[in-house]
Amino acid sequence: MVFLASSDLQLLGYRRPDGSCGVRNHVVAIASVVCANRVVENIAQLVPGVIPITHPHGCALVGPDEERVFRTLAGTGTNPNVAAVLVVGLGCETIQSGQLADAIAKSGKPVEHIVIQEEGGTSNTVARGASIVRPWLQQAVSAPREPMPWEELVLGTECGGSDTTSGLAANPTVGALADMLVERGATVILSETTELIGAEHLLARRSGDQGPAILAVVDRYEKEVMRMGVDIRGGQPTPGNQAGGLTTIEEKSLGAIHKGGTTPVRQVVEYAERPTQKGLILMDTPGYDVESVVGMVAGGAQIVTFTTGRGSPTGNPIAPVIKITGNPATAVKMAENIDLDASPIVKGRARVADKARELFDLMVAVCNGQLTRAESLGNREFNISRIGWSL
Repeated sequence: MVFLASSDLQLLGYRRPDGSCGVRNHVVAIASVVCANRVVENIAQLVPGVIPITHPHGCALVGPDEERVFRTLAGTGTNPNVAAVLVVGLGCETIQSGQLADAIAKSGKPVEHIVIQEEGGTSNTVARGASIVRPWLQQAVSAPREPMPWEELVLGTECGGSDTTSGLAANPTVGALADMLVERGATVILSETTELIGAEHLLARRSGDQGPAILAVVDRYEKEVMRMGVDIRGGQPTPGNQAGGLTTIEEKSLGAIHKGGTTPVRQVVEYAERPTQKGLILMDTPGYDVESVVGMVAGGAQIVTFTTGRGSPTGNPIAPVIKITGNPATAVKMAENIDLDASPIVKGRARVADKARELFDLMVAVCNGQLTRAESLGNREFNISRIGWSL
């Protein structure tokens, strides 16, 4: 991929009826329940360019789980990167397609829903869905970009397949980018509650009145895991993390919090919740990459930085994901998947500030339409973090 730096650092995006701005102009088909997944996939195959959103949830849910799945699907549809939404339901599920469509429609964008049981089966529903999304896609493809204020940008930060170089090079590079964006009035989301454990006091100490909330979400997470009779340290660090040289959750966390830069946390939000403040935001998500990224995007992030020492191809259906590695071997072996090589920092050939500026320029180029490696390769992983059991 040819790297195109932005000389004027002007963001260009798509203005939505609710005033938000997207960096992509996707038309999506969302399954309200797993039973509608195949129909959604068939609609996307019939109308190339439509993005299918499928998942294994949507029914036999109660309480907080139902609320979380609904909030995540609705947040995905209302994300500024989405121009129009078709919701496809079965008809007897917990997450009703009509209610989900109504929630998304509050954003002012075009939204419709169809029900398999009412349309007369799979083939009829696919044909009906294709007829709905086809004109939307034609409009989206021809829509012009316009100047986008920095205050409208929301960046999600993620690390996965971490190793020792993540905390030494890649994460500090993202942290420096985070500081640059906050200074310009943008919003940066720090996630992965499990990867704060052992370092949460450092984040809380600099965050003033948000300090107690930071400590509370970490404490809650640890207690929920212990309630199941297991120790979180049995899954963190992961086997890959350990192979990459990370020995304890505290060591991993000390590297992970670098992604948030040095500014105070302004607000702590739940999974897939839309922040109401600007600046650095902490979202309570698992460390599991796919679920964490989905939560941030459902919470409004239009773009994601993803640091990976061991290497990861993971993307997202509607938000571009920029991959950064600090590992020189990974930069070579997985060059196809890596957007920015920060390993010169480890080798002493570059400063964090140098790579942060390079990442800043790359991020602007991606916001303005340049595809990331994950986008080019078609990585569109999507899953929702669950809380309890299905009924």
